[in-house]
Amino acid sequence: MSDPVTLRLRLLFGDRLVFGPGKGELLARIAETGSIAAAGRAMGMSYRRAWALVEEMNATFRAPLVISARGGAGGGGASLTAEGQEVLAAYRAILQAVETATAPQVAQIAALLGDMSAQK
Repeated sequence: MSDPVTLRLRLLFGDRLVFGPGKGELLARIAETGSIAAAGRAMGMSYRRAWALVEEMNATFRAPLVISARGGAGGGGASLTAEGQEVLAAYRAILQAVETATAPQVAQIAALLGDMSAQK
């Protein structure tokens, strides 16, 4: 199989989407860049949308996942709290476990695929 397989996992508690690929990537990019705005830009997301997701995550969990400081002379920024780091690490571990556990079945499905290059 030449095309990589992407598994996208969303965690729903009841009917509430609590965490998924977008929030996971946003947390990872905030950790990398130290900025909610830069993280959103890197994802092609508006500043407003990135802030809304951060506020949603901070309200959903017992403790905030992201802390931020306003800009100004000293500069602003954002970082993950210990809880944010824990949630991101746990989500990444779940993804890795799912990829490992499902590899044989994914390979089985991939072997049954037709030639998809004609569809491009």
